[in-house]
Amino acid sequence: MEKKDVKKPNPDPKKYMNPYLAGVILGFVLIAAFYFSGRGLGASGVPKRITAATVHVLAPGHTEHSVFYSKYTNKPGGPLKDFLNFEVLGLIIGGFISGALSGRLKFTVEHSPKITSRKRLLFAFIGGILFEYGASMARGCTSGAALGGMAVLATGGFVTMLAIFGGAYMFAYFFRKLWI
Repeated sequence: MEKKDVKKPNPDPKKYMNPYLAGVILGFVLIAAFYFSGRGLGASGVPKRITAATVHVLAPGHTEHSVFYSKYTNKPGGPLKDFLNFEVLGLIIGGFISGALSGRLKFTVEHSPKITSRKRLLFAFIGGILFEYGASMARGCTSGAALGGMAVLATGGFVTMLAIFGGAYMFAYFFRKLWI
């Protein structure tokens, strides 16, 4: 007889926010971002700005004459004073505050018993690199392209969201052992 995996019971559902309420709040945050900054939400440009700032410190002459780097380093205040960096910093701080208030602030690596924590982290890292590369090629991440695009009723925003979920469903079958 085959032994089945024993699943852990779900944590107290009262500690998690209602997903419908969270979606409505995210909508208000998106509207506030457009109102206060004139831009939607997104985070994929932060690594480019950090890279541009680092290269500018190491080789300022190169960044001034580079078509790619000059887009970031020639802005007033430099690439690190961009709204996007403060948005991502706020996400990190807000995540820690949320985890602390809900009693869930701890370091864990959730994975299937079929793989190791190291392998799960490796796949997460590879996925993050691929996501950043794809976001750079597409000129925006899911938040910028899908949520921001849908907020202004752009067809591209709806197509992006359908592609994201369609791609996720197609690839989920092949990578399901990483979390089941």
